[in-house]
Amino acid sequence: VQLQASGGGVVQAGGSLRLSCAASGGAFSGHTMGWYRQAPGKQRDMVATVTSGGITDIADSVEGRFTISRDNAKNTVYLQMNSLKPEDTAVYYCNLKRVWIPCYNYWGQGTLVTVSS
Repeated sequence: VQLQASGGGVVQAGGSLRLSCAASGGAFSGHTMGWYRQAPGKQRDMVATVTSGGITDIADSVEGRFTISRDNAKNTVYLQMNSLKPEDTAVYYCNLKRVWIPCYNYWGQGTLVTVSS
């Protein structure tokens, strides 16, 4: 199984970026896809997740600025990030997991987002 993330980069505060993550190499169903981020010296935190049924969970710190969506046919999840702040600077990791049997949990390689002030 491979999760290929793309879309990171450098942007000025107030700008926007769109992250994409495509899953391949497996037959997935009933799974949640999402984005987590890890800033230097900090733990990895959930940013946003979306279930196969479209139910989303958004971190308070990005609520109203970030939007998560997914294309089930393409096994792809997107993160639209608007009004970016310097504190959004982090490595963003894509995640795919299923919490009931058969369970699985996969991570992408991470994509760096840098927001300059």
